[in-house]
Amino acid sequence: MDTLTLKLQGMSCTYCASNIERVINNLAGVIECNVNFGVEQATIRYNPKKINLSTIQKAVKDAGYGASPLEKIGSNRDSASSKFESIQQQQLLLKLIVSGTISLILMVGGLPMMTGFHLPFIPQWLHNPWLQLVLTTPVQFWCGLSFYRSAWKALKHRSADMNSLIVLGTSAAYFYSLFATLFPQSLREQGLETAFYYESAAMIISLVLLGRFLRNRAKKRTSEAIGKLLGLQAKTARVVRQDQVVDLPLDQVEVNDLVLVRPGEKIPVDGIVLEGYSTVDEAMVTGESWPVDKQPGDEVIGATINKQGSLKLRASKVGSETLLAQIVQLVRQAQGAKAPIQQLADRVTAWFVPGVMAIASATFLIWLGLVNNPTLAIIASVSVLIIACPCALGLATPTSVMVGTGVGAQNNILIKGGDSLEIAHKIEVIMLDKTGTLTEGKPMVTDYVTVRGTANSNEIKLLTLAAAVEFNSGHPLAEAVVRYAQAQGIDTGKGIFLEVEKFEAVGGAGVQAWVQGKLVQIGTSRWLQEMGISTQALQHHQRKLEARGKTTALIAVDGCLEGIFGITDILKSSSVEALNALRNLGLEVVMLTGDNWQTAEAIASLVGIDHVVAQVLPEQKAEQVRLLQEQGKVVAMVGDGINDAPALAQADVGIAIGTGTDVAIAASDITLISGNLTGIVSAIQLSRATMKNIRQNLFFAFIYNFIGIPVAAGLFYPLTGWLLNPILAGGAMAFSSVSVVTNALRLRKFQPVINI
Repeated sequence: MDTLTLKLQGMSCTYCASNIERVINNLAGVIECNVNFGVEQATIRYNPKKINLSTIQKAVKDAGYGASPLEKIGSNRDSASSKFESIQQQQLLLKLIVSGTISLILMVGGLPMMTGFHLPFIPQWLHNPWLQLVLTTPVQFWCGLSFYRSAWKALKHRSADMNSLIVLGTSAAYFYSLFATLFPQSLREQGLETAFYYESAAMIISLVLLGRFLRNRAKKRTSEAIGKLLGLQAKTARVVRQDQVVDLPLDQVEVNDLVLVRPGEKIPVDGIVLEGYSTVDEAMVTGESWPVDKQPGDEVIGATINKQGSLKLRASKVGSETLLAQIVQLVRQAQGAKAPIQQLADRVTAWFVPGVMAIASATFLIWLGLVNNPTLAIIASVSVLIIACPCALGLATPTSVMVGTGVGAQNNILIKGGDSLEIAHKIEVIMLDKTGTLTEGKPMVTDYVTVRGTANSNEIKLLTLAAAVEFNSGHPLAEAVVRYAQAQGIDTGKGIFLEVEKFEAVGGAGVQAWVQGKLVQIGTSRWLQEMGISTQALQHHQRKLEARGKTTALIAVDGCLEGIFGITDILKSSSVEALNALRNLGLEVVMLTGDNWQTAEAIASLVGIDHVVAQVLPEQKAEQVRLLQEQGKVVAMVGDGINDAPALAQADVGIAIGTGTDVAIAASDITLISGNLTGIVSAIQLSRATMKNIRQNLFFAFIYNFIGIPVAAGLFYPLTGWLLNPILAGGAMAFSSVSVVTNALRLRKFQPVINI
């Protein structure tokens, strides 16, 4: 069994995705096919002994669509494909501008007909049907050409989609108006009023084009996460070849090559350290709060940053086998997975569209048979198509989504698309990363204890000596000590710390230097003990601090233990408030972190989280999300790091902290700009309000059809002797759209309520 991902072309709605999925699943040898309309991809599991790529492509082509293998990100063909999609979007924008401008002109010219009143401020020449015909024709057949093509594809396969109804409705309005323009006398002879619906045809096309333009712009963002991930890797590697050091492109590095990495450089490939001592910043991959000490025998990860010393390593994984490449693949797979929610409008299209067609056809035949009047039969069927035109149905969801996302932005919540906004109201489980999400993401000194007690001159002198030594180290723990000392106002008065001599960093142990004639050593208790220094005096404090998940650094001066620092990544001020509010919403809260169990449980106890999963790698984070989804739960993932990207993409809703990495933000569905976790609560509340608004809109969109279609068909004519005029049908259609838009605008009054 193999897995194949295809890039699809020609889809215009979720019906198209369902059609392609059905066609591929019916092929012999295909085990399973999932089509994602959002990213226009098909993920296919198949038996290569029974079917091949060309057979699948032919089946898709016969169905009226296109399919090609998904190119490697960064390849020339992929770049060409991106350029082509950009050109298509520009062409769509041009058509939108043309149709929108013409529609506004036609709407102004059609006001007298729609209102039934003479409006003197409107130029008389705008009422001219020949001018309206000239203006509408390019909108109908150039701007709306894609609708005709899609409707034709559906017709060839004996089906109908939303494009079919758009084509029928706009064509009915256009060709009826054309008939009235060319043969007005024929209508007058039947005692009928001459009416024109050019503005209805043009406006419908413009609104649908607007929706497609916004949808395409949102879809483009799905590829940003992968592009930014690949941008993290080093461009070249310094490799030892034939006793010479050469710089090679990454694709030329092979397994077992010897690779040299200098301080400050990115590690190009996954490997094993052979020589050297250093600290490596792995936060982007593992989620660790600060760099990890590396020495011979330790593993290093490609794209992480070597902080201090030089390293010589043996490449163990290169190319697509590196951890970064695996993360890229995980993000791609998660983004290509089938969306867990479908638009209600798309679900009913399969029944609504053919139903309206059948009613319009029946209306024509019945009227033709009853009164033998072709003109009345045409008017009645046209009224059915106009009043049933999916303008309001097309506006029902996107209008609410657009208003909802705008309100979210005003509340520092960036929502990338309608799917995430819709599904957020169903969230049952919130999974949160620790470092940078619940915590500030940088170490801080929280405890400082000296052997000789506190609040005396010795404490200040000791801190001054320690800060002077740590000022020469680039380690994050050292930086925490320096920040702490600066916060206490300790310096020489010249903005710098005391000068040190013979500074030395001991890998995985600590640092030491001479300051004012004294040997100052700061590091682990094991290292100090190896130096012959007793740590008994502060052993109780050390155990107490480490039990609370804090890292300890002991201070010795001239061979005697003098003090200890407790260092940890502190909680954000909004964490406790946000988690209490989430629990009040009835949500299950889980902490998911790459950090160690002791630290994770210590943080969890502070914020009241009972379920903790620690020491997980990026792919394991995504797996944890997937396990909950397999239980039928709707899962949201909240994170800020690159290591969170696969889980953010896998989750039903990925929520990124705006103060985190660009990759996490790109892979997520919702971004909290300020980093305040109460934004999670606000986003869920906004989703619930938006979904309620969407349901109301769909009610407005359908109620006019359920009431108006029977009236337009003449169902009540025998009782009232009154037949719905197409003018009133157009007005009812327009009023349904106004109702939808007006209701959607009520969302602007949304205000989040943080209930703790």
